[in-house]
Amino acid sequence: MPHISDSATRAARDLRVVFSRLRRRIREVAREEDEGVLTPSQESALTLVGKHGAATASALASAEGVRPQSMAATLAALDQHGLIRRAPDPADGRRQLVTLTDAGRSRIEGNRQAREEWLARAFQDRFTEDERQTVLTALELLERLSQP
Repeated sequence: MPHISDSATRAARDLRVVFSRLRRRIREVAREEDEGVLTPSQESALTLVGKHGAATASALASAEGVRPQSMAATLAALDQHGLIRRAPDPADGRRQLVTLTDAGRSRIEGNRQAREEWLARAFQDRFTEDERQTVLTALELLERLSQP
């Protein structure tokens, strides 16, 4: 096995730590903007429904890596908040498909917009133009990590 340089090890560790902190902060910003407080699992499930479109509870549970009973409880809470709707699956009337309501779509879009605005404002207020350009260059390099 080839040797891994100290700089590669440090970059990997520091990147993971910084991304974790940034992810936490971005989630906090979205929660600060929320009118009704949802648990992190409810927020995650709501986002998942938004990404998947119409899906069964079992498919959502599998995608989220939780037990179907846990997903059922999470979906019941989202339903009480008026953020999702359930309708019979046209392919199998015994199952229900979960979709977002207009309120659910608005919440997801509002959270996304709040996070983007906070991040753009933070870049504007905390970094110089040269620093922002450095971040953009670094992101181009980091994009390689996401490639197979």
